[in-house]
Amino acid sequence: MIYLLLGLAAFLLFFLYDINQIILKKTILSYSFFGGSSLLIVSTSGIFLSERENMLTDMFRTGICAALALVFLILLIYTLFFALPFKDTYVEKTDTLKVCDEGVYALCRHPGVIFFFLFYVSAAFAVQIPLFWAATGMFNVLNILYALFQDRWTFMKLFENYDEYQKNTPFLIPNLKSIKKCIQIL
Repeated sequence: MIYLLLGLAAFLLFFLYDINQIILKKTILSYSFFGGSSLLIVSTSGIFLSERENMLTDMFRTGICAALALVFLILLIYTLFFALPFKDTYVEKTDTLKVCDEGVYALCRHPGVIFFFLFYVSAAFAVQIPLFWAATGMFNVLNILYALFQDRWTFMKLFENYDEYQKNTPFLIPNLKSIKKCIQIL
């Protein structure tokens, strides 16, 4: 249960990070995203490590699902930290930023949500731990709420041309047009 609470605290820190970017602008709170990410890693790892004796093992399924989880984790890390200009996004803050609408961000406005979802579902299938399934559901719901918050509030205030990006790029589910654009750019 403590690990689910740590996961909840992680998302509270993510929301705090966004609120700080727009309203509070406190230097110490600019580390909230890193803190939330760290708590989410501790929460996910803690569930696995504390419950691994309850793991149902089918080595073939576990291996395939674990490999998929690793691929989706790499895509998530790439999407959040490498597909965007890291320094402009996480280090040096300016009052207005330009939207990144290329690469994975041509697919949809929040591609990280897709890779986050696929990572947790693949990992849950790999480990087959009931508490991990609960965390998968909870974390994905919180992540979608966080994306909605960003899409409707944070990014509207942070990016100078976000409304145009909203008109041209799907929210979470890529469509044929956005997939073609992503492939052309890649």
